[in-house]
Amino acid sequence: MIPNSALLVCCALAAVFALGSVPAAAQDYPTTKPRRQFVTISLDWLNTEPLHFASHPLEDLVGREVAEAQGAAHDYETRDGEIRIDVREFRKRNRGVSLAIYPLGLSAGATLGIRGGIEDLPAIRLDFEGTDAPGAYALTGARAYDLGVGIYVADRSPGWGLGSQAFVVGGLGRIKADNGREGRRMFAEGGGGLNVGPLGVQLAVKFAWNTLDDPVEHRFLTIPITLRGTLSF
Repeated sequence: MIPNSALLVCCALAAVFALGSVPAAAQDYPTTKPRRQFVTISLDWLNTEPLHFASHPLEDLVGREVAEAQGAAHDYETRDGEIRIDVREFRKRNRGVSLAIYPLGLSAGATLGIRGGIEDLPAIRLDFEGTDAPGAYALTGARAYDLGVGIYVADRSPGWGLGSQAFVVGGLGRIKADNGREGRRMFAEGGGGLNVGPLGVQLAVKFAWNTLDDPVEHRFLTIPITLRGTLSF
């Protein structure tokens, strides 16, 4: 007969081998997936620098080539020296709001996003002097109403864990300003940010090509750097 002590050792070894044969998946702890978000509301702070300002809108307004004035009291002048241009105002800091909708939900990975926004455009005031110079120019109270479609990629954590997000959006917009002036624009924007639960912060760069028809057809490029506070649900 097998001694009792040997029988106990055999039973213990059999139990160890039985536990070791359990599939690894059966030992995994269940993970909580982040809840999908479908809407993001944001408040935007924009800082816009003038870029290629001599070409657009100055050359469009005077109808001649324009260059920066070196060591002069005015800011720009036509290359023939006949017209001098003073930039009295270019307001860099502006505000905006936006609403993004994710029809398929945003959780982890890539998804489609539709985004609409309203943002202030820089106030621009120009004075012209010289032969055949146009009258003073003022763009005030201008706002852009944008609508775009893009791709959003997120790596969200469940609950109040730290997550991240990146996006690229392109679309069209309308411009409305004081004195009934209207225009149109095309834009592309890219950026990313961090979020904790429903709250987040984003940093974005937007390239917008703006066109107005009054007093003549002219264009200007705006590239605001935007800091955005978000609330998603």
